Amino acid sequence: MEFGTREELAAKLTRARSVVHLSKLENRLRAFSPGERLVLYIFSATLALSALGLLSGVNSAVSVSVPAEGGTLTEGIVEPPRFINPVLALSQSDEDLTQLVFSGLMRTVPGLPDTSSNGESIIPDLAESYTIAPDGTTYTFTIREDAKFHDGTSLTADDVLFTIQTIQNPEIKSPRRADWEGVSVSSPDRQTVVFKLQHAYAPFLENTSIGILPKHLWSSVSSEEFPFHPLNTHPIGSGTYKVTSLQTDGTGAATSYSLSAFDKFTLGVPYINKINFIFYPNEDALIKAFNSGKVGGIASITPAGLPLLNLDNSVVMNVPLPRVFGVFFNQGHAPVLADASVRSALNAAIDKTAIVDSVLKGYGVVLEGPIPPGVISNHQSPKSSGSLSASERAQKARDILSKGGWAYDQKAGVWKKKKQTLSISLATSDSPELSATANKIAEFWRAAGVQVNVKIYPLSELNTNIIRPRAYDAILFGEVVGRTIDLFAFWHSSQRNDPGLNLAMYANTKTDSLLSSARALVSRSERDSLYKSFESIIVKEQPSIFIYSPEFIYVVPKSLLGVRLGALTTPSERFQNVNEWYSDTERVWNFFTSKTNQI
Repeated sequence: MEFGTREELAAKLTRARSVVHLSKLENRLRAFSPGERLVLYIFSATLALSALGLLSGVNSAVSVSVPAEGGTLTEGIVEPPRFINPVLALSQSDEDLTQLVFSGLMRTVPGLPDTSSNGESIIPDLAESYTIAPDGTTYTFTIREDAKFHDGTSLTADDVLFTIQTIQNPEIKSPRRADWEGVSVSSPDRQTVVFKLQHAYAPFLENTSIGILPKHLWSSVSSEEFPFHPLNTHPIGSGTYKVTSLQTDGTGAATSYSLSAFDKFTLGVPYINKINFIFYPNEDALIKAFNSGKVGGIASITPAGLPLLNLDNSVVMNVPLPRVFGVFFNQGHAPVLADASVRSALNAAIDKTAIVDSVLKGYGVVLEGPIPPGVISNHQSPKSSGSLSASERAQKARDILSKGGWAYDQKAGVWKKKKQTLSISLATSDSPELSATANKIAEFWRAAGVQVNVKIYPLSELNTNIIRPRAYDAILFGEVVGRTIDLFAFWHSSQRNDPGLNLAMYANTKTDSLLSSARALVSRSERDSLYKSFESIIVKEQPSIFIYSPEFIYVVPKSLLGVRLGALTTPSERFQNVNEWYSDTERVWNFFTSKTNQI
């Protein structure tokens, strides 16, 4: 007879004992009455639920909810992109996809306080580190060793040099060329880039957030072929997301793009797995698609379109844009505007609050000067003319003209002074807000007896045929001031002609000195002080009428979390912290994660 090993005998004995105990338990249960068994079952279930609840409570006490990878965001945009390329990007769809597909040496982070003097709102992206020379003219960057393009190629200093030199090439006609004029770039080794400026320029660090092109793909493309190359619509970058598919219509225009998270992104793999863009011919079609559930996000929806959206499962976010919209007078083109009383009367006639309420539906701030809210510390906008009725404003404008020597010809219906007749044209683009604003301004001016002809152009025609040759009496247009304010391009006398942006053709030696000094100062407080002095001169001389600073409106699904909007320069900058957005979560014991990842 075989008894087996000692371990086998012990196991058999244990099983035998278990059978005996189970048999005894069954016998005892049979002895219970039905009512006693029911009480026992209830007691046992209660004990089990209590234990489960206790375990759940302990788990909650020692664990936290953190973002998890997963989810898809689908956004709708009006009009497809043409240049998904940081060197050429023009439209919002261009800039939106460029922001996601490409990354720069530095990255601006919305939602953090901008101190500009030490760049706390600007963090390294492709750069591992950087230094700034004490005189503010030399910036040295060290590129991360692990920086990669979407095709797996290493990103090096050669790619940075190629990108900047391409922007600086006048044959390319890059919209970013002005940011890099007078900047020399060199590379002592494959991981180091050195920028040398002719003069200290406080906002320069922001310029280094420009996306970097892959030299190995673009270097063989000629200047003539550059804007037509397929890489403009099939881009390869190093940003948070890479293009995975593209759908086009019969004309070759994009109808949709699909992007997936780039697992080699320098700041970490994004939580949202996919971002899709669907393009529509106009806002009406976009609103219809949103309400039918085809898209979940809309950026830069117009205030007029917002009430038409079904927002049951959405969140509306809005932040001020550092932009100045106003009427800029070309006194050389229309000599009547050289009369200070005319400019003052035209300003007094406009009810700016009414424009913000009617055109922007309240999503904007009334301006009385060239500096938008939030870009300089302790800034108070110049005082407005107060709350006046339409008739009071019209009469105030008439009084100013009368005091200025103008007489109203009732029969002709015009103001006259010597041989001059007060009649002007107002040009603007065909965007809904600008055309509506221009027509409202014309109503106010006509109420004061001023003859005005509103001329509305497509943006490309306005830029080519009107702005560049300065062929306008007055133009309603916008200035993108930026988070680190620099008004040089908009107001310095050297910028009166194309490609400068001094649309008022303004020239003043005092303001020239203030603007030149301000852009070279590293100290934010000193720079802000100079801009306040500059603003007081502009408000007094009235070369322009400042109307409003708009707000950026962003509609996102309620399920999308982690979105932070700060002082955006452009709507595309909403994606600056896109790697932190998430829709899925998971619970992790807190000793496995840092507090910064907790929700």
